[in-house]
Amino acid sequence: MTPYLEYRRLGRTDKERQAAYRQLFKHHIPESSITEIRETTNKAWVLGNDRFKQRIQKQLERRVEPEPRGGDRKSEQFKINRV
Repeated sequence: MTPYLEYRRLGRTDKERQAAYRQLFKHHIPESSITEIRETTNKAWVLGNDRFKQRIQKQLERRVEPEPRGGDRKSEQFKINRV
């Protein structure tokens, strides 16, 4: 069986690749990040900063995140967030 190209790029030898692969999982991912990844994946939303989301939304010509919910519908801030 041939290893995937991306795995082979981690190093020249099996030992180097294994060490580099382990480093990918060395740091703890906060539970809040894992939850955000799960929610966006399950709901087909886009994960990223606002600039990235705007670019993707323009390319796809569809919403890439849920509309804001709740709030004081008469306030100026609520009206701004609805755009």
